[in-house]
Amino acid sequence: MIIKTAEYIISNNELSKCPKPNMPEYAFIGRSNVGKSSLINMLTNNKYLAKTSAQPGKTQLINHFLINKNWYMVDLPGYGYAKVAKTDRKAWSGFIKEYLTKRQNLSNVFILVDSRLEPQAIDIEFIENLGLKGIPFSIVFTKADKVTPSEFSRNTEAFEDEMLKTWEELPKMFYTSSTKKQGRDEILSYIDELNKLLAPKFKEFR
Repeated sequence: MIIKTAEYIISNNELSKCPKPNMPEYAFIGRSNVGKSSLINMLTNNKYLAKTSAQPGKTQLINHFLINKNWYMVDLPGYGYAKVAKTDRKAWSGFIKEYLTKRQNLSNVFILVDSRLEPQAIDIEFIENLGLKGIPFSIVFTKADKVTPSEFSRNTEAFEDEMLKTWEELPKMFYTSSTKKQGRDEILSYIDELNKLLAPKFKEFR
């Protein structure tokens, strides 16, 4: 897939204010500081599209971007940032949950996992919740360039082993580095495949 256009559309914390659900939509979410904004900018080849920050927890709204005029990429707030006020965390979890469970055109959730770390309980718990609710998802291991190949293999394999304790089979997985643009073609090709499969479903809504 070639990204020809990537436009910021809207930011909000209410499902009712999201764009009309007439196109496939792909959400990106993960622990704070997992490299989500950098990944989105790498995928769209636009380093200014999603706001990056050295301060974790910067994204606090549902951010919609229209890609190639025919599908949405969504930047969701990160989870697991301890310094965010408890009241804010509760509010975030509320509208994020509503979005994930009720957004009609949500076609896949890309869960970002930091490849520098051993399996984190908060990631596993989030994945389990998506599975229980029947929400389709994929795993994206980030920051592959920040560890040695052996560390990367050890951490990703440990994560897969942890998932296999409760899952019969593993979801689609991607291995990425925003700095080196690793995994870009694989993720975009996967989205392109899904878009083609979903095209008949969305024709009637346009």
